[in-house]
Amino acid sequence: MLPNSLENNHSSTRSPSLRPHLAVGKTKDFFSGSFSPPACLRKMAKWGEGDPRWIVEERPDATNVNNWHWTEKNATPWSKDKLKLLLQDFVVAGSGQEAKVVEIEKMDGEATANNRKGKLIFFYEWNIVLKWKGVCDDEDVTGKVTIPNLSEENDIDEVELTVSVDSSNNASEKLKQFMYNIGRDKIRKQLDTYVKQLKQDFAKGLILPKKGEEGSAVKPDKETVFASGFNKQKIELQTVTSEPKTVGVKLDVKTLDVQERFQCRANELYDALTRQDMVTAFTRGHVKLDLFKGGEFVLFGGNVTGKYGEIVPNKKIVQTWRLKQWPSGHFSNVVMELEEREDHTVLKLTQTLIPAAEFEATKANWSRYYWDSIRSAFGFGSFLY
Repeated sequence: MLPNSLENNHSSTRSPSLRPHLAVGKTKDFFSGSFSPPACLRKMAKWGEGDPRWIVEERPDATNVNNWHWTEKNATPWSKDKLKLLLQDFVVAGSGQEAKVVEIEKMDGEATANNRKGKLIFFYEWNIVLKWKGVCDDEDVTGKVTIPNLSEENDIDEVELTVSVDSSNNASEKLKQFMYNIGRDKIRKQLDTYVKQLKQDFAKGLILPKKGEEGSAVKPDKETVFASGFNKQKIELQTVTSEPKTVGVKLDVKTLDVQERFQCRANELYDALTRQDMVTAFTRGHVKLDLFKGGEFVLFGGNVTGKYGEIVPNKKIVQTWRLKQWPSGHFSNVVMELEEREDHTVLKLTQTLIPAAEFEATKANWSRYYWDSIRSAFGFGSFLY
C-alpha cells in the first residue's frame, strides 16, 4: 500500500488518455444495442455492403502478391539428369577424327532457380569430369575432359575445359589436339543447351500472374544472373581510334644455359615435364597444360605462363615463357633438350631474352622450383659430382 501522499500524487498525475472511453454506467446500453458508436467507427463499412476496402480479393498471385517475396526451386536433380542426357555418349566428330564421351566420371554441384520482386535469378555450379575414347592411326586413345567450374560466374565461352590423355605417344597427341580445337567447342554447346533449358523450364511457376494478367503470358521484369552474390555487369567500352604511335623501350636481356642430370629415362623426365598430374605434383598447385603447338600453359598460380612452340616426345620442348612480374608482353624463349645416356638423362636448357634485372632470380627459380622439386617428387636423384 502506498502512503497517502504518494497515492494522491499518483492519481493526480494519471494521464486522461489512459482512462476508459466508455463509462461504466453505459455498459448496459452498449450490450443492449442502444449504444451509439463514435463517428470514426460509423464511417467503416457495414457487414454485407461490399465495401471494396474490406473485401479479400481472389487473385492468382495471392500467395506472393506482385511476386515480391523470395521464392526458390531446387534444380539440382533436374540438372543432373539433363547434363547426363546431354553429355553421356556424346560424339565429337570433324576433320576426319572422332571421339566419344564414354563415361561421366564426376558430377558434383548444385543448381537453384529463384524469384525476387519479379526477377529471375539462377545459381548453378558444377565440377564435371568426362572420360572420352577415340581411335587415331589404328590406335585406341583414351583421355578426359575436365570442367572445373561451370557456373553463372562465367559466360559459356569463358568456361574452362581441360583436355588430357592417358598415354603419351603420337596418336594420343593428335587426338588430344583434335579434342582441344574441336571437342571443347562442341561440348560447350551442350553446356549452353543445359543453361538455356534450365532458365526456360524453371521460370515456369516462379513468376505468378498479377491482377489482370490471368490467362496472358507472364513476362518477368528482368532476368538477373548473380555471380557469387553480385551482379555480373558487362561493360561495353567505346572504341577510340587515334593515330598510331611508335613506342620503343630498350630492354637489356641475357641468355641462360643450364645442364641438369637426372637418374631416370628420357621418357620419364619428359612425362614429368608434360603430364598434367606429374606437373601438378612437383609444382604443388593447379596447372593448365595444352600440350601441342600453340597450346598454352599456366603454372605456379599464374606466375609462369606461355605457349608451346615445338614438341618432340621424349626429346625436345620449345616454349615462349614469361614470369608475371616481367614487363608487360615480354616473353623469353625456352628450349629443353633431353639426351638419354647409359645410367641417366641429361636435360639441356637454353633460355634467351631474359630481362637482365631478373636473370639471377630466374636462374635460381629454375633450380629450386623445377629441378630440385622434380628430383624430390619423383625420386630421380641427385649427383654428387
